[in-house]
Amino acid sequence: MIEATFEWVDIGGLSEIPPRGSRQVKVDNYAIAIFRTADDRVYAIEDRCPHLGGPLSQGIVHGTAVTCPLHSWVISVESGKVLGSDTDCVRTIPVRKDNGRILLRFPFYSEQVA
Repeated sequence: MIEATFEWVDIGGLSEIPPRGSRQVKVDNYAIAIFRTADDRVYAIEDRCPHLGGPLSQGIVHGTAVTCPLHSWVISVESGKVLGSDTDCVRTIPVRKDNGRILLRFPFYSEQVA
């Protein structure tokens, strides 16, 4: 049986990301894009556009969306869904702020014998 366990990973300070900005972090070899909105909400999604693999952390942040730097697909940083007529999506990662720090709830899986 595989049981999901989760760990909150501190990935840095909120002040390290400007409002309407982003950055990439790597956790357990996963590239994750962290976004800060103009009103200080923070979101985390997989840092790979589902279209051609563009680095979403290098895209333009507007509201709660990011525009891919390669081919201008717009992706919701809240849901991970591509906005518009396309139906693709990227994985979202739970995130929280704690005393000015950004933490990701990252899934780690361990195998348990039943």
